[in-house]
Amino acid sequence: MTDTRRRYARLIGLILLTGATGYVGGRLLRELESRGKRVRCLSRRPDVLAARVGPGTEVVPGDLLRPETISAALDGVETVYYLVHAMGSTRAFEEADRSAAEMFADAARTAGVCRVIYLGGLGRGELSLHLASRQEVGRILRESGVPTIELRASIVIGSGSASFEMIRGLVDRLPVMVTPRWVRTRTQPIAIEDVLAYLLAALERDPEDGELYEIGGPDRVSYLELMREYARQRGLRRLMIPVPVLSPRLSSLWLGLVTPVYAGIGRKLVDSLRTETVVHDRRALTVFAVRPRRADEAIARALANEDLEFSETRWSDEAFAEQASFGGVRHGSRLVDSRSQRVASPPDAAFAPIQRIGGTAGWYYAAPLWRLRGFFDLVVGGPGLRRGRRDPVGIRVGDTVDFWRVEAYEPGRLLRLRAEMKVPGRAWLQFEVEPDGRGGSTISQTAEFDPAGLAGLLYWYALWPFHGAIFAGMLRRVARLAAC
Repeated sequence: MTDTRRRYARLIGLILLTGATGYVGGRLLRELESRGKRVRCLSRRPDVLAARVGPGTEVVPGDLLRPETISAALDGVETVYYLVHAMGSTRAFEEADRSAAEMFADAARTAGVCRVIYLGGLGRGELSLHLASRQEVGRILRESGVPTIELRASIVIGSGSASFEMIRGLVDRLPVMVTPRWVRTRTQPIAIEDVLAYLLAALERDPEDGELYEIGGPDRVSYLELMREYARQRGLRRLMIPVPVLSPRLSSLWLGLVTPVYAGIGRKLVDSLRTETVVHDRRALTVFAVRPRRADEAIARALANEDLEFSETRWSDEAFAEQASFGGVRHGSRLVDSRSQRVASPPDAAFAPIQRIGGTAGWYYAAPLWRLRGFFDLVVGGPGLRRGRRDPVGIRVGDTVDFWRVEAYEPGRLLRLRAEMKVPGRAWLQFEVEPDGRGGSTISQTAEFDPAGLAGLLYWYALWPFHGAIFAGMLRRVARLAAC
């Protein structure tokens, strides 16, 4: 890059953000936009990401494993946030990570990028494949000839993070736990807000070469201590029984059963949890004006955000949410059945049957099963279907619709219902209608369940064959009515 072009890049401050559909990247995107930064996002799924970005943010298609797509994305870029890794890759993730980093480093050097900021993982000595890969990527970027700032962090605590969801799932659902050795490994957790603060502060540095900083909160604690602190803040009494041996494979299968973490991802995480991840080099505290919060404060903030409809972003947002299994897709701790169908009708016509749902109009499919569910709800003390609707057509937030309550409503576009029937957890049913750009509409129907303990999981999976048929039939009927 010429000196003139470099000065121009600095003037406009164009930032390329990779991993914007991921947990950290999604939150960083909002922080950058709120500060008025010029952001370009590189995504393998630009159509998905485009709906999440602000009006001034550019989304370009690209894949770090396809070098021909990278060069155009780097044109005129001053700073790159490298926040991708390939744990969900079908090939060996360490090989994919290495190849992506090498190809990206070559392209960034050729494009004359001024600064790369990378978030890696803490750990010294004998590392798991996951941690070794994260650190190898950092080394490749730092030795690329492009000035690079690598920040190494331990587990990230925040609403929707993989670590927090694993802790939440275990403690909420298991009154008695057998705890393998890895739960006693020391770690130095850091709140997601503090990770973002470091990433934003790195934007103000002008590294001459490669820089490496270890970041973490002030507490060195084990996973066991984090689980106990979570239980204390939730007012839960939990018995934790140590066992000398529980293999990573068995641990990951167990995590996949009782927490939102997929077994394949869980094994990579468990492998990493056997490595102590604490800060040895404290220079970050002198270089950056960030003072991370304690672990108990990080957990308290995560809990405060947990009751949002969905956390701002989740670890599952990027690739893992696509991995459907029996019972639907998992988004963090919640189980989700999401379907969509295109209709030729415009949005207002497509939304009309949704606006009339419930009450005398019924639920459009399997009416006997809905009546049976209402009867059982009455038996256990719920409202059943007897409440009906205030108005057969009109809807207001707060209205009752049989054993649901209207939580959100936008005429012609959105209806979100919160379940008030007796269920072991919390449930929502949402309908959205969007124009498809061809004169028709796309109707999306989403059933979401946040299970309470093992009873909630058993409830969801036991009724899944019925739910699957009912949800599919209901959407088909809504689509047919929209066409009338």
